[in-house]
Parts: sequence; structure tokens; C-alpha cells
Amino acid sequence: PTSTDDALGAGQWGIGPSAIVVYIEKPWVAGFLASNTWGLNPGDDNRVNSFLFQYFVNYNLDGGWYLVSAPIMTANWNAESSDRWTIPIGGGVGRVFKVGRQPMNVNSQIFYNIEKPSTGGDWQWRLQVQWMFPK
Repeated sequence: PTSTDDALGAGQWGIGPSAIVVYIEKPWVAGFLASNTWGLNPGDDNRVNSFLFQYFVNYNLDGGWYLVSAPIMTANWNAESSDRWTIPIGGGVGRVFKVGRQPMNVNSQIFYNIEKPSTGGDWQWRLQVQWMFPK
């Protein structure tokens, strides 16, 4: 229950397993992340029970550029079956570069939701900016 507004969180602590698998074979980086979270409020009819799956595929190009697809698929196991899943498809482009001595990673991806809850949007856009701190 660490959100600053009820609309931004579930209002309960959660716990669950996560797993990640990564494959690297130049110029490819691929893998997936999967997790499920259960709320820790016994007897609460609104206990969280959610699933997340993200595959990622990067194809590295010259000059720090790369092609990427890393959609985040989710399921709310408490929702009606017609409103349970969000499944996006798509991808984008990114680049790793330095600002002074600071490595950065910036990418932009666009996804179409082939499955979504009735209140969900048709499209997603992700703009990611990372400050990197390698050893």
C-alpha cells in the first residue's frame, strides 16, 4: 500500500514468484520475464491476483542503434474473462550513447492491443530513457 493515490495502486501488499530467462548471441538479445502477484489481504474480495509476461527481442545495429520489441502482457485473474487480458504487439527502435561520460539508453516503441479490457485503449506508446551505470 505505497501508492500516493488510490487510483495508482491496489492499496495492499503483494507477493509472488518471478522468473527471467536471457539469451545473448550477437547481434541478438532475447528472453522473457514472467511474474504473478497475489494480494496479502485475507478475506478481501478485491485481493490482487495479477500476471505479467514480457518477452524482449533486441537486434543490435551499428552505432549503438537497435531494433526492439518488448511488449508487456498482463492478466487480471479477478476480472471477467472478456476483460482479463491485455496483449500488445509491436516494437520500435532505440540507441545507446553517451552524454559526456554518462551512458544513456533511449528507445521508443508502439504497440497495438490485440486483446484488451473493455476500458483499455487500442494503442500503447512507450518512451524509455535510462541512465546506465555499468561497472
